[in-house]
Amino acid sequence: MSNYPQRSVAGRRVVVTGATNGIGKEIARALVRKGASVTILARSATKAEATVNALADEDGAVAAPEVVLADLSDLGSVRAAAAEIGRRYDRIDVLVNNAGIHSIPPDTTDDGYELMMATNHLGPFLLTNSLLPQLESGAEPRIVMTASEAHRMWPRVDLADFAEPNEYGPVGSLFAYARSKLMNILFTQELARRLAPTALTANSFCPGMVASGLTRDSGILTGATQALSRTPLIRTPKQGAAMGIRLVLDESLADTTGRFFSSTPGANLLPAVRIRKDEQLQRRAWDRTAELVGIASSAH
Repeated sequence: MSNYPQRSVAGRRVVVTGATNGIGKEIARALVRKGASVTILARSATKAEATVNALADEDGAVAAPEVVLADLSDLGSVRAAAAEIGRRYDRIDVLVNNAGIHSIPPDTTDDGYELMMATNHLGPFLLTNSLLPQLESGAEPRIVMTASEAHRMWPRVDLADFAEPNEYGPVGSLFAYARSKLMNILFTQELARRLAPTALTANSFCPGMVASGLTRDSGILTGATQALSRTPLIRTPKQGAAMGIRLVLDESLADTTGRFFSSTPGANLLPAVRIRKDEQLQRRAWDRTAELVGIASSAH
């Protein structure tokens, strides 16, 4: 039983990325049960169909979720998906940017960027900016970003080449992932400042260590996660989704924006990494990302 006041999302349009498994699926499931009209962005049509069939039968569901196919690592695919969403809906009430990968070995996208950074940061940045007109028309609209306490592993960023392809092994991939999650948080903080004159809020969260498909490309990390999943250290996707669901539903957070919420025990006792207080750098990170995805940095 949730111990916070919940607003109604019945009939609200909610868009969730990465909703075919793990945390994203549990967030979508919870909101479907609340009567929300859910649209999932998915890379795989087969997985999307299975997810739609599963969620349509949930208690409280008013309709089967809708699907928009998109590969967040492909900027052209993101633009096409955003255009399709814009054609379907005049307004969006909630956007949950949840999709993410931990890529081993490293790879390069067709746009020439490092795969993990493109999927975890560039794609969500472009999608969010493309959907701002619909979000600002929403009812008590909110943007929620799945980030991670892993950002502490890489508490700095080189804006000149942060998205450039590079070589790394299993250990180096952890730092590459951490860098992408740091960019999620910096993006959310700068987005919140730019949205300050509006009712639209933006917050990010860490779901804690969750047994999901995130590490499926690494046998070592997958094995470690599976072993730890039998201990209290690793959470289930349902447990990991709880904070994301709260950021959508908690009525008391209506005016809260630009914050990072953590589900990792004890993390609230740690000071924020310095870069999270550097507003000038966050603006420059926004401008550099906008340049990479091909939108005007002052678009909003």
